Amino acid sequence: MSLPRLLVAMLAAVASLAAARQPNVVFIFADDQRADTIAALGNPLIRTPNLDRLVRRGVAFSHAYMQGGNQGATCVPSRAMLLSGRSLAQIDEKLLKHETWPHAFGAAGYSTFAAGKWHNGPPSIPKSFQQARALFVGGMADPMKAPTSDMLPTGKLSPARISPKHLCEEATDATLAFLKSQDGTKPFFSYLAFDGPHDPHIVPDGFPVKYDVAAVPLPPNFLPQHPFDNGEMVVRDEQLLRWPRSEADVKGMISEYYRYISFLDLQVGRILDAIDASPFADNTIVVFSADSGVARGSHGLIGKQNLYEHSLRVPLIIAGPGIPADKRTEAMCYLFDVMPTLGKLCGVPAPNDSQGQEFSAVLKDPVRSARPFLMFGYKTVQKALTDGRWKLIRYPHVDRTQLFDLQSDPFETKDLSADPAQAERIKAMLAKLAAEMKADGDDDPLTAAKVDPAEWKAPQRLPRPGQKGF
Repeated sequence: MSLPRLLVAMLAAVASLAAARQPNVVFIFADDQRADTIAALGNPLIRTPNLDRLVRRGVAFSHAYMQGGNQGATCVPSRAMLLSGRSLAQIDEKLLKHETWPHAFGAAGYSTFAAGKWHNGPPSIPKSFQQARALFVGGMADPMKAPTSDMLPTGKLSPARISPKHLCEEATDATLAFLKSQDGTKPFFSYLAFDGPHDPHIVPDGFPVKYDVAAVPLPPNFLPQHPFDNGEMVVRDEQLLRWPRSEADVKGMISEYYRYISFLDLQVGRILDAIDASPFADNTIVVFSADSGVARGSHGLIGKQNLYEHSLRVPLIIAGPGIPADKRTEAMCYLFDVMPTLGKLCGVPAPNDSQGQEFSAVLKDPVRSARPFLMFGYKTVQKALTDGRWKLIRYPHVDRTQLFDLQSDPFETKDLSADPAQAERIKAMLAKLAAEMKADGDDDPLTAAKVDPAEWKAPQRLPRPGQKGF
């Protein structure tokens, strides 16, 4: 072989070896799954053997958060933040103005694939992923029935329904087919987005896991009704149960919710089994998270259109090469920090306008901290700030402030805002919140020009929902 040809062959071999060292990524994303719904992380009732398996393999975060929402369908901004690495005040919800992280992975030589729920507009799918199957968009529906108008065009994107199975099963099937097709010549990035455990909590009739309603405990912060107007009291999600919330109704809803999570856990197990049996088992990062939590009776609320911990905090588990097994971390992070972290681990350059802060050092040493504080928002009616211990929630439209000590009161049941000893803390946290909002481009006021009454009276009848499900 001549010297030039030998040199070319050597360079090709080096390039191939470098590609082989780049980790693959399988990202599994749930819809409305609270952080406290995994057995291995402290829930004594729920059955999640496969998520437990993932917990034992990697690092589990107890303080991972979505940043909030600017509409009732918080999954739209949450997914936009995740995929773009941008904050709530800076996202383009349709993902067309900014390069997404999946696109960056593709540009770096990865084979990229998506399956499942897509809530950020069909045109953004091919701008983000090279391949996509079993995708569905729009409002939530019965996951056992085929969507009609929510079908996506053919070509590189397949129709939304490819079998009579549950939507989550279809998306899992499509992901398994993609994983099976990988020949090792390129690293891959696979994104599996479930549409559950979002309501309606429907799983196939034959699914054997069920929960005894009588054995389901009420949330420690259960209330029949939220004590004041939070600015979103009759949004679609809050109409799922009547007011006042009864203990029986809430326990019944939680039992169905848990059953759905157990069904999703089965799909997670199918993915983990496929990875374990593959040639790339030792070189694949697996991530599990969710777009938001949800109330389900906590604080008298049902949905996620609020800034309490149960709605903002999400599960986050990361396992793979170089990541220690069976570790927990209290490091605080946003969901939009996750993709930058994966980029760091995989050697993928960040999009120019990604804002997320990578936390790969936490994965190597879980006792390390990440962000010193986090800021949240829901529309113009709720804003919040936390440093990990102290949590302040501001309701500008009713001129109301809450302060919680999360260290002694993790369920946010004791509002300390009226305690004179906390006056300086509240003043400082409000100033910090205002400064951080301004720095991030959020110019919503922390006190409304016209203040509404804080008292709220529940309607006698459930209003008729006027929009698709969130």
